[in-house]
Amino acid sequence: MDHVAIMKKSWGMIPRILSKEKTIESRWYKKRSTPWGKIKKGDTIYFKNSGEPVTVKVKVNKVKEFEDLTPKKIKEILPTYYRFLGVSDRGILDFYNLVKDKKYCILIFLKNVEKLEKTYDIRKSGFGMMASWISVEDIEKIKTL
Repeated sequence: MDHVAIMKKSWGMIPRILSKEKTIESRWYKKRSTPWGKIKKGDTIYFKNSGEPVTVKVKVNKVKEFEDLTPKKIKEILPTYYRFLGVSDRGILDFYNLVKDKKYCILIFLKNVEKLEKTYDIRKSGFGMMASWISVEDIEKIKTL
């Protein structure tokens, strides 16, 4: 399965993926949302900043899903993973405050990071205008020329 992860450019995560400073993509939700239960080892993720073309391709090495989270459980998870999420020591408290009320977390371990030579846009119609993650059988079905 292929996935498109849509990122906030202001957070600067795509350069951190390319430099391998960020080796885990995380998604934190109040309710189960895509890619919960859909993503697995061997899948491909395409990254793009919102409003920009797809620029990066990675393979999924491993997936961990956490549910029924509480602020206490999140405080137990973050020390192990925050550096791999591309979060600095100085940014850990801000990150915690951003996710402390979430109930679900997906940690997606990345490998084989590749900057695309040829970038392209995708069609988001049918996935919701505010979708930040799209899962499809084949990326070719939503590519635009």
